[in-house]
Amino acid sequence: MAEHAPPASPEHEEKLERLLGIAAEIFAEKGYHAASIRDLSKRAGVSLSGLYYYFHSKQELLLMIQERSLRKVMDELSRKLEGVDRPEEKLRTLVHNHVGFFAENMAAMRVITHEYDALEGECRARMRQLRREYSNLCQEILREVRRFTSAGDVAPLNVATSALFGMMNWIYAWYTPGSNVPVERLAEHLYRLFTGGFIGHPSTSSAGRKAG
Repeated sequence: MAEHAPPASPEHEEKLERLLGIAAEIFAEKGYHAASIRDLSKRAGVSLSGLYYYFHSKQELLLMIQERSLRKVMDELSRKLEGVDRPEEKLRTLVHNHVGFFAENMAAMRVITHEYDALEGECRARMRQLRREYSNLCQEILREVRRFTSAGDVAPLNVATSALFGMMNWIYAWYTPGSNVPVERLAEHLYRLFTGGFIGHPSTSSAGRKAG
């Protein structure tokens, strides 16, 4: 599958982001296999030929939704981790970053979680590599937390990493943005719930946040 050239203009990128957002909503509602490019054309108000200016196939569209969303999460996390030294604060930053992004992009989260298996060939390989990079980063942070706290060998690091992502990713099924639990508080609740099991006590160090 050929790589797309960089967007020619901010307008191009803006239109592409809009299309990916609408496509994510459709895939989340109908499922990848039941959804069609015509569904996207109708909802977006863009002709089929106009859509294919931005992507070459439905499979590439699915990859773009997943890959671009996860890259945004990882790039923002990298930025936020600059200057953070304490392992527990790195973990808190990861949780708040992940939950904060996907609370605003619930459809993309559902697509990443449920439609990964719909990716094929090179598309699947690219997304698998990106997911592995993110998982490895999380696992390394958990390794640091275990090394510099009283965390015992509660579970293998790969199991703990999968459990953390499962906790964070599943919010799309029950959390309503704008509810009486703000996103920041939700993220802190999840962080404390996880560290309460992984470390052995709910961590409240250094950040000064209150779960409320």
